[in-house]
Amino acid sequence: MALRLLKERGVPIDRQHFNWRELAPPTISKLDCDAWTRVRIILMNGIEASSIRFSHAAARLYGGLQQPLAMIRRAEQHQQTMVNWLLPADQTPSETTIAYEQVAIEVTAALALEEPDPYLAAMYRFGLLEDFDHLYRFAAMMDRLEGKDANAILQGYTDILPGRPTSIEHRHPLDDLRRPYDHHRAELATKLHALTLVGAEQQTHDYYMTVGPMFADPTARELYAEIASVEEQHVTHYESLCDPQESILEKWLLHEACEAYNYWSCVESETDPRVKAIWERMLDYELGHVHHVARLYETHERRDAEEIVDAPLRQPIGFEPHRDFVRDVLRREGGLAADGPRLVDREHEPERTRQVRARLNAKDQPSNVVAAGWSWNPGGELVRRLDGRKAGTAGRGGVP
Repeated sequence: MALRLLKERGVPIDRQHFNWRELAPPTISKLDCDAWTRVRIILMNGIEASSIRFSHAAARLYGGLQQPLAMIRRAEQHQQTMVNWLLPADQTPSETTIAYEQVAIEVTAALALEEPDPYLAAMYRFGLLEDFDHLYRFAAMMDRLEGKDANAILQGYTDILPGRPTSIEHRHPLDDLRRPYDHHRAELATKLHALTLVGAEQQTHDYYMTVGPMFADPTARELYAEIASVEEQHVTHYESLCDPQESILEKWLLHEACEAYNYWSCVESETDPRVKAIWERMLDYELGHVHHVARLYETHERRDAEEIVDAPLRQPIGFEPHRDFVRDVLRREGGLAADGPRLVDREHEPERTRQVRARLNAKDQPSNVVAAGWSWNPGGELVRRLDGRKAGTAGRGGVP
């Protein structure tokens, strides 16, 4: 069933209330919840954070919008709190990192499959392979530092394999800028896909910048530094796909539409009844925000908001495994690089990028060091070593 943003009324802003108990709800279970529930929680935290970040930037530039921005921003800060507080306290930073990369891989794959603009779809596939490799590197780190199998978080939905090697992902800043969609011609889904990935990648960058310094292991610290740098590249990569010619109110309206689109996608696929009720409530709140900003847009710009957000959203984000699609993209496009806004074969990438990479990798390459000689096995290295010892003991006639 399609979503028509301006046909659904939602909850008006003056009726959007929370109390402290609601803002700190019971968490999901790290071991018992379905991995897709955790994926949705992490994604929606990032989407809310992105909207709040935009709101603060707009308030600093446009004084006449400060009051409505403040009203909606307060509601969205509370929404973000309620969503983010669903994550369990016994989920370690390493385990959360694995979940973040699962979000990046599966959401990017879903949007790449649905994206109607061939250029943007190609850009999503390009970023997808890099996040795929990040998962592999962090899985190796968690196995070696904590003796944990990343598949306990992934639940078999996402492969743990090398992608485009992280050590060759570092590019000159000009080779992370892409060609934006034309906001006069692009479909609404195209605009919302780009905003979704900006929010998801910005959240990942900020999380790695926060937890990276908390690790004592030198290689882990360097790995978070390396991948946080690539995540910043990804934010640049995705945000440059958004048309800078959109007015501030048009961008605000699209941010609210993006939140509603993502909550609708969560509602359509959530299997946990308690969490689904939260998604339904947040969708109603975001639809209220869409209508409020639509009225502001029409008042200030003297244009019909239907021109921007009236198109039906027919396909929610597919929260499902994309294993075959990812493997096919890796096989066909793993050797691509960037030359400005174009994708080229790696041997044709610009010298400026080669120089940046050579300087960064001059002493060591953390992503290579952490995964040297490692490959994923069920249960991780500890189980493999124990199995090896048992086999060796049995071979000598000892007691297993």
